[in-house]
Amino acid sequence: MGKKKQVDDSIIPIDIAPSDPDYNRHPVSKHRSCWIHVVGYLRASRKKITKQEAQRLRSLKLTAPCFLDNIPCRARSKRRVTRKKSTSKLKNKLDSGSFECYLETLWSRLPADKRDLFTRLDCQWFAWYRKASYREKVLSWVKRKEIFSTKYVLVPIVCWGHWSLLIFCHFGESLQSKTRTPCILLLDSLQMSDPLRLEADIRRFMFDIYKAKGRPENKRMIYQVPLLVPKVPQQRNGKECGNFVLYFINLFVKSAPENFNINDYPYFMKNDWFNAEAVERFCERLHFGM
Repeated sequence: MGKKKQVDDSIIPIDIAPSDPDYNRHPVSKHRSCWIHVVGYLRASRKKITKQEAQRLRSLKLTAPCFLDNIPCRARSKRRVTRKKSTSKLKNKLDSGSFECYLETLWSRLPADKRDLFTRLDCQWFAWYRKASYREKVLSWVKRKEIFSTKYVLVPIVCWGHWSLLIFCHFGESLQSKTRTPCILLLDSLQMSDPLRLEADIRRFMFDIYKAKGRPENKRMIYQVPLLVPKVPQQRNGKECGNFVLYFINLFVKSAPENFNINDYPYFMKNDWFNAEAVERFCERLHFGM
C-alpha cells in the first residue's frame, strides 16, 4: 500500500466577487469570480507554479491587482525591485480595483479631523446606478451611509473608461439655506470630454438619494442646485485621469473649508492648483505607502 497523500490545509479556495453587483450583496465586491487553489500552495511551499497556474494568475492581473500584489509567484523575495519598475502600474490607466486600493492607502494617511468632514462612496456605485437593473440596489447601499451628517460626499466616477470626481457639498442642508448652500462640484482632468454630459445622471442620482432617505425635495428643487465645474489642471495623456482623481481627493480633503461658501468659489480649484510633477511625486509616494 502506498503512503496516503496528505491534504495541505493551507490550500484554500478563494472567491473573488465580480464587478456585477448581482453576484454579492456586499457593496465592496467588484472582482470577477474564480477559484484560486494555488494561493495557499504558493505560500506554503514557495515552489514555482505551473503554466496553467500562471495563466490563471495572469487572467486576474487587471481585475484583482491589489490581491495579486501579495502573492509570491516565485521564491525570490531578496531580489531588489527598482523604483522605476515598481511605479509602472501608476503610469497606466487605473482599473476600479487598483483605484480603491490606492484610495484606501491615501485615506488612512489623511488627518482624522479632515476625514470626519467627508463621506465617500465606492467608485463603481455611480456607474452601477446608471444601469436601471442595479439602481435600487445601489440606493440601498447609499442609504446605509451617513451622507447627510457630513459636510462633503466624495463620489469617484468612472464612466466610458474615464475618471472624474463628484463632490456633494452641504448635502444634508436645506436647499433653501442661504449660509450653507448645497452645491455640486465636478472635478475633471479632461474637460474637453464635456463633463456636463453626466449632469442628468448626477441630478437623478441626487434626487433618488433624497427620496430614498425620505427627504421632501422635488426634482424642480434638485435642478436649482448649482453644478460647478472648476477649471482644474488637465492631464497630459489618456492614462492619467485616475491618478488625477486620487490627487484631487488628497488636496481637496486637506484644503476644504469646514463650511463651503459658494460665494468664495472656486477657492483653490484653479488652473494653477498644482502641476504635473506634483501628481507624479504624489503617485510615487502613494505606491510606496505614502
